[in-house]
Amino acid sequence: MSALSFDHVTFTYAGAGAPVLLDACLEVPEGAFVLLVGATGSGKSTLLRLAKPEISPVGELSGAVRAFGEDVRGLDAVSSARAVGYVFQSPDAQMVCDTVWHEMAFGLENLGVSEAEMRRRVAETATFLGMGPWFRDRVAELSGGRRQILALASVLAMRPRALLLDEPTSMLDPVAEQAFLALLFRANRELGMTVVVATHTPAPMLDYATCAFALEDGRVRTAALDELRSCGDAPLPPRSSAGERDASPVLSLDDVWFCYDRAADWVLRGCDLTMRSGEVRALLGANGCGKSTLLRMAAGVLRPRRGRARSACARDQALLPQDPRTVLACETVCDELMEWSAPSGRYGVAEVDAALARLGLAACPDRHPYDLSGGQQQLLALEKLLLVRPRLLLLDEPTKGLDRAAREVVAARVRAAADAGATVLLATHDAAFVAAVADTASLVFDGEVALTEPAADFLAGSWLYSNSRNGSPSESASSSSSSMSS
Repeated sequence: MSALSFDHVTFTYAGAGAPVLLDACLEVPEGAFVLLVGATGSGKSTLLRLAKPEISPVGELSGAVRAFGEDVRGLDAVSSARAVGYVFQSPDAQMVCDTVWHEMAFGLENLGVSEAEMRRRVAETATFLGMGPWFRDRVAELSGGRRQILALASVLAMRPRALLLDEPTSMLDPVAEQAFLALLFRANRELGMTVVVATHTPAPMLDYATCAFALEDGRVRTAALDELRSCGDAPLPPRSSAGERDASPVLSLDDVWFCYDRAADWVLRGCDLTMRSGEVRALLGANGCGKSTLLRMAAGVLRPRRGRARSACARDQALLPQDPRTVLACETVCDELMEWSAPSGRYGVAEVDAALARLGLAACPDRHPYDLSGGQQQLLALEKLLLVRPRLLLLDEPTKGLDRAAREVVAARVRAAADAGATVLLATHDAAFVAAVADTASLVFDGEVALTEPAADFLAGSWLYSNSRNGSPSESASSSSSSMSS
């Protein structure tokens, strides 16, 4: 019996002019570890979501989707949870509780699992994934790596027979990525769980995979694993040398200390950072090292417990968080791009039409932003910010969930913003993107900026990032999982 079966599936989103899936056929063998690849917006997330009725997209569907022989449209909540589990691209998209243990129990509570059985499943899952040391921590204080493990744990606790994951490692540092994949491999081989991973970076997963499929033009074809070894290997076009810039500081953090709670550990410890006008600075470091906190400090969203944070662009800046949906608040793609036109006075209909063309969404401006793929949402949110031409642009993992072509678009847009005078501070694990856009790079470690160098020198001298290819970790990173506890 197949774990999942997609039988001549065609799907069209409401408001879309053409189907995203067109007569797609796919059989996933039970117990397999499957890779699903395809360009940004090709329909990978749509295909996976159609197997989970609770999160199935709204639109017109023909054909049949079956899980272990049962049409998924006929599954109730309990049957669906037992058959298929789903881990979102952004772990925050499925977090609803304050603490780790409660998040793991939440789904079981909704399914009416008895308290004794609930305790067993939570305890066994936490033990299996090595979560004991942080089992009672607050979700908001977890690093990105731990939030991703928690998202996986919350689904595993419901003991589904098949596990679907959408770009699960896109926000992990190279070491954390390998540790997470090792856990996923254990779930597949030791628990007998069927695993399907939608990804733009298949190379780190090839040793675990049993088969692969590619989505092209709405259809599914079988892909040879060897075919995916060079997927995305070509480097992004490098940035040309920056010309002379104003030497005056635009952003400065001086001896900044910060913790989210007075009883919690320090996230930033005596952190210093200075940026000049027009500079593009990349922040690199392990999950949980303080990169996102530093960005929020630069934006003025957070205030130091000690020290000073000053920005000359406090009234003319834009922040792209890790979850692009926090920027998206309108009913259509076109409305999103037009939302700040009148208040800013910096762009109009012509600029929005050009942006729609760049995004490849000119044919469906009335589509709801939440019906876009995760990668398309990322591009839309960035474009929305860039239209107002901010003087200070703050980006948190701007290339996560994007294929090479889309990452090249982001690189070109960031370079263009910098060439027009914007100062850019970005946090990323994508070494190829750093090489393509950054003037300088800083290593964040133990709550401070440990090192700042020209980007080329930083990458050449880095053990973790010098061998990374378009976000794929170096082989040397695979031997350690220490950053998962960062």
